[in-house]
Amino acid sequence: MIEVRPGGRRRIDRVLDPGYVRGLGELSLKQLRERRDEAAQEETDLSYLRRLLHVRIDIVRAEQERRSSGGQSSIVDQLAAILSDNALRPARGSGRYQGLEPSRAGDHRRHAEALVGNTDLTDVGSLSDDKLAKTLDSYAEEESSVSQRRREVQAVVDVLNAEIAGRYAQGIASVDDLLAEERNRDEA
Repeated sequence: MIEVRPGGRRRIDRVLDPGYVRGLGELSLKQLRERRDEAAQEETDLSYLRRLLHVRIDIVRAEQERRSSGGQSSIVDQLAAILSDNALRPARGSGRYQGLEPSRAGDHRRHAEALVGNTDLTDVGSLSDDKLAKTLDSYAEEESSVSQRRREVQAVVDVLNAEIAGRYAQGIASVDDLLAEERNRDEA
């Protein structure tokens, strides 16, 4: 379970702190963008962890299906199909395009693996039916937690984007200023 610690130092603790979106009118446009970008990076990382969990859930479910249907091939023989099915499934996310890369990919992989202790999912065929079911439950519970936190972070991104858009709509901010800032950054 992903816990948020009020006053914590992790990015998710900052982004989901209620104070993160209070007093936005007092912040500069640069500060708003920095907060929005930080929240968007957290969403990207949560999305990556969620995808890792989905793959593991699919592997465990495929092994359960193989067993229930009396299939003889190993799960390793089915791995390419399992992974491609996961990639080709209809998207269920926010529909947002994120040009960001996960910033903590290694941490997320270790987190996903730690959910089932010492279980080595490269050999799910060796797990008992009970252990396989418990593994699936652990992954599903964690996926639900990650999805909930991801939705909360998306709501923060939406609030920040609305404030930024409102400033443009009111003429407080201008696209010309944004382009000038980016040009200055590129020249530096």
